[in-house]
Amino acid sequence: MDEARFIELELRYMQQAELLQQLNDVMYAQQQELAALRVEVDLLKRKLEGEPGLVDAKQQERPPHY
Repeated sequence: MDEARFIELELRYMQQAELLQQLNDVMYAQQQELAALRVEVDLLKRKLEGEPGLVDAKQQERPPHY
């Protein structure tokens, strides 16, 4: 294998390794955000279950037209 080809392969490998690390970082951040959102949803569910009158079905109805 000639020197130029070897250098080109090393550069490609380095670029791919850097890209893989960036993708890893993005996935980790998204995983952390998803976990936080799940906790928030669970807290909201518990709040709604604890206070059944909190969400009033009548508020969802359309007002009568005059």
